[in-house]
Amino acid sequence: MKNRDEISYMMLGEEQIVSLGEEEINDLKMKEKTGDIPILTLRNNNLFPLISNPITVGRPKSLRLVKEAYENDLLIGVVSQKTPEVEEPGAEDLFLTGTLAKILRIIPGPEGMQTVIIQGIQPMEVEAFTAFEPYVKATVVPREEYVPSGDKEFSETVNLIRKLSVEAIRLNPAVPNEAAQAVKNMRDPHFLVNFVASNLDVPIETKQKLLAAYNIKERALEVLRLLRIELEKIQLRREIEDKTKSALDKQSREYFLHQQIRTIQEELGEASAQEIEELRQKAREKNWPEYVAKHFEKELKRLQRLNPQMAEYAIQRNYLELLLDLPWNEYTEDNFDLKRAQEILDRDHYGLDDVKKRIIEYLAVLKLKKDMKSPILLLYGPPGVGKTSLGKSIAEAIGRKYIRMSLGGLKDEAEIRGHRKTYIGAMPGRIIQMIKKAGTSNPVFVLDELDKIGSHYKGDPSSALLEVLDPEQNKEFYDNFLELPYDLSRVMFIGTANYFYDIPWALRDRLEVIPISGYTIEEKTEIAKRHLIPKLLEEHGITDKDFKLGKKHVEKVIVHYTRESGVRGLEKMLAKLIRHRAKQIAVEEPYKPTLTLKDLREILGPEKYKSELYEKRMIPGVVTGLAWTRVGGDILFVESVLSKGKGISITGNLGQVMKESATLAWEYLKANAAKFNINPKIFDEHKVHIHVPEGATPKDGPSAGVTLFTSILSSLTGRKVKPRLAMTGEITLRGKILPVGGIKEKILAAKRAQYDEIVLPADNRKNVEEIKPEYIEGLTFHYVKHIRELPKLVFQESGKAKQGHKQ
Repeated sequence: MKNRDEISYMMLGEEQIVSLGEEEINDLKMKEKTGDIPILTLRNNNLFPLISNPITVGRPKSLRLVKEAYENDLLIGVVSQKTPEVEEPGAEDLFLTGTLAKILRIIPGPEGMQTVIIQGIQPMEVEAFTAFEPYVKATVVPREEYVPSGDKEFSETVNLIRKLSVEAIRLNPAVPNEAAQAVKNMRDPHFLVNFVASNLDVPIETKQKLLAAYNIKERALEVLRLLRIELEKIQLRREIEDKTKSALDKQSREYFLHQQIRTIQEELGEASAQEIEELRQKAREKNWPEYVAKHFEKELKRLQRLNPQMAEYAIQRNYLELLLDLPWNEYTEDNFDLKRAQEILDRDHYGLDDVKKRIIEYLAVLKLKKDMKSPILLLYGPPGVGKTSLGKSIAEAIGRKYIRMSLGGLKDEAEIRGHRKTYIGAMPGRIIQMIKKAGTSNPVFVLDELDKIGSHYKGDPSSALLEVLDPEQNKEFYDNFLELPYDLSRVMFIGTANYFYDIPWALRDRLEVIPISGYTIEEKTEIAKRHLIPKLLEEHGITDKDFKLGKKHVEKVIVHYTRESGVRGLEKMLAKLIRHRAKQIAVEEPYKPTLTLKDLREILGPEKYKSELYEKRMIPGVVTGLAWTRVGGDILFVESVLSKGKGISITGNLGQVMKESATLAWEYLKANAAKFNINPKIFDEHKVHIHVPEGATPKDGPSAGVTLFTSILSSLTGRKVKPRLAMTGEITLRGKILPVGGIKEKILAAKRAQYDEIVLPADNRKNVEEIKPEYIEGLTFHYVKHIRELPKLVFQESGKAKQGHKQ
């Protein structure tokens, strides 16, 4: 700058804008009253002579004024508005004292706005506003500022202004320290006084009074007074901050947070207090235990001390809302009308008589002893037999809420017990969440797929369930997030599983076990007619007038297109038939409501399973065994053949136990060859190869012992086994036949495959007697205790089957 201290500048992007020098300003000054000149109105700012300021311009009138003045190199007048909110100011809205100025530069801004650098030239008085369109114009009278020279009082005043300005900059953290050095370097007293006056944090009206003081000495004295007030405010703020910091060092963090929340509440009014009062009012309406009420009040006071901006505030509020939402001491009234319960169970589930009987017995005990702890039931059986839906029917039967939680693949213990509140994103466990969702403390709670819980480095969920499913412990179930004991003793927990022994043993010990077997063909037919077809017709928007399927046709679908213990596969096949009919209706194809056997083949394709799995032309060494799988019973063929060599070889993806059974059978025959009319030399000259088809499927278990023995004996003697005979049983090295499990499932599998003779261990007779007579109608059972009894029962004799125990 020329002849002036280099202080009035600013950085805009990469450019440095510098004000005019003293000579340029003097050349631009006006001596006499001017005609109409453009008037730029400022909302929240004042412009002082000698000072250059950036002004943001956005109003259309102002933009036009700035453009024309800049392009034509015109002086403009700058005045301030009395009220910043006025968008189109009139004469009454503007101050009459302003500053003549020149536009130094225009810098384009966002959204059509512009930043204008204007240089103050000299004071002026508006004599009259002459126009307001296209922008404000006025006749103005220029004024001169009087700057005393040689006045010691003025010089000392300027020095004090400089000193106090430097001190104010030092104490104000919002102002960079470089500004203090710049103020020290200012030597022009006129410029220094106007610069400080322009930057004072005072109202526009006060700055207008400073601008109207044309005697710079008077202006300097008033600036000094205002600067002292400003400095006292800054010092007072610093003292308050120092005191607060000292208090923080001496007192606890909790007290500091309390002070902060009080200040915030004073600033924001009663909003926070009202929120706290609403939570307290809800708590008064809760019928919860006394210890919960005390804990809630304690946690509510803690919430009052927290700053709402802190992350912990949201967690604390969520915690209190959980306490309010949980159904403490809220129970639905049980409806122990056992006849109605039986009707609902019969309506929703065909068959399963033993299961329904056990459930009704439990409900009867609950009715007689009303405060009895709810039993922990386990329904286990193959997929698709109605385990999960039984829980829903029980809930409806006794009038309780129904909730279901799937445990398949669950690996994190926190899913059961919840997270501690100290963690970000903490939540209660799913047990508490489900109880909250049910809105009652005695729902029917189905824990689905108990056998599919996994263990993980985050913990073992099955161990966390021990407390939930123990009637002696769940009265005070502890959730990590809730941090209070919750009574689950009146919840009726019902677990479901496909495989009983995959449930951890400690958990099995706490459960009342109700096994559910697969369905017979007759039961599946009734289920399809009563439940599946009506449900599928409704889902597909078809009436029973448009779709009819006879009983024989349903049986054909069951026998030839499904092979399962449950009815899920059957439901898929029926849905395929109904979808085909829906397509015919939608495209207006001609059709007959009743499906024929030909229709079944066209829609479902060729038969997937043969109705007769036995081989009509049996050969020696081929025997049919019965097996239990996780999805129900099944049949398997065991084949054996003799060849030159010595010993025994086994194939078919067999497990260790099954291989041992085969070896045991071979060694028993080798040791007792004479008893079975076998030449001992055959064991030295031949080896036996045993194979179980479907080699991709793993097979194991001791119950194939009888089948393996019969297959080897058939190969050694050349005798054929009866074609419609199946068998199961475990053998010992002494020749005894031991009982096995899964009898009902195995019998149903044999009946599905149309076998009519079954060899069973004698000790399994009691299992057969428990089965309904209609399920085993037409089957012949042979009960054996020793291997020696097998040849007379299993081999063909003169083309006639030997009769056994008829059921």
